[in-house]
Amino acid sequence: MTADPILLTPGPLTTSLRTKQSMLRDWGSWDVDFNSITTRLRESLVRIMHGQGTHECVPLQGSGTFAVEAAIGTLVPRAGHVLVPQNGAYCQRIARICRVLGRRLSTIDYAEDVQVRPDDVDRLLTQDPTITHVALVHCETSTGILNPLQEIAAAVARHGKGLIVDAMSTFGALEIDASRTPVDAVVAASGKCLEGVPGMGFVLARRAALERCEGVSQSLAMDLYDQWTYMTRTTQWRFTPPTHVVAALDAALAQYFAEGGLAARGAAYAANCRQLIEGLTGLGLRTFLPAAIQAPIIVTVHAPDDARYEFKRFYNAVKERGYILYPGKLTTVETFRVGCMGQLGASGMRGPVAAIGAGLRDIGISSPELVRDMV
Repeated sequence: MTADPILLTPGPLTTSLRTKQSMLRDWGSWDVDFNSITTRLRESLVRIMHGQGTHECVPLQGSGTFAVEAAIGTLVPRAGHVLVPQNGAYCQRIARICRVLGRRLSTIDYAEDVQVRPDDVDRLLTQDPTITHVALVHCETSTGILNPLQEIAAAVARHGKGLIVDAMSTFGALEIDASRTPVDAVVAASGKCLEGVPGMGFVLARRAALERCEGVSQSLAMDLYDQWTYMTRTTQWRFTPPTHVVAALDAALAQYFAEGGLAARGAAYAANCRQLIEGLTGLGLRTFLPAAIQAPIIVTVHAPDDARYEFKRFYNAVKERGYILYPGKLTTVETFRVGCMGQLGASGMRGPVAAIGAGLRDIGISSPELVRDMV
């Protein structure tokens, strides 16, 4: 096994040497040089979604879930009502956030291999005018399913409601154009498609919506309005920032733009996804989703229908060959997941496919032609 295995996950993921090296310097959190990095980051992230003049980037310490909770808790009034379409674990997490924060909640529930339907959203908004916001997961990384953001955003806008998008595993690789797609907020994080390291979430919020949010949040640390106004006034973070994470994201963004930005990153991940699926099919494995709704971020794979299969043993065998897999997150069928993101090295997805095949052989499965069907 190599000293640094490649992470086949949707974040954390394997970063470039330049990004790693950017974390070797210590920064003063109020120093003008560090503040200039924060300002540059905020401007760059808004530019990726074409939100100049309409949206503000509010970074926040913590994981992506911190930023999702901050967005719900700040942008949805305390008497607000959130509609959450659910087709996976991260949608369910948003619903749980709403419950914990005391926001009124309605859901539309789908099977894990079914996209959210814009007509359903439109119907629920017609039936219940008390709904103030829709919270949508763009790519549900428990399966890799891609939900139709553009069509759902249009339906939400027709009803004059707010849309909060969890774009954790799509921002920077799949287009979200604020000039064409009406969104109140897009939430993402440093350690995903931008190929930084974990530790900083951010919310790209419509300025007009954010301006109405003074005093809404029930949390001091998670108050996006307070974070935004303080940063606007001082260029500083309110509380100790994750300085090394910020520096790493700055370096990762410089590489991102130099390599061609969103179009290039999205194309690279799409090529990785195609190569992975072709390779897994060649091994006799079957992916969970049809190609039409598969996001090029992470692929869910049916486990072999073999009594000798046990994920932990399989995982360790693949890890010995230098790759870290992701466990399945479905409740109805046994699966494992393989990410298509990050710095994969010269072998691209050929290396992971070979390691998966060898890992199966190590646990005694040489021909996994039969895979477990959904129950």
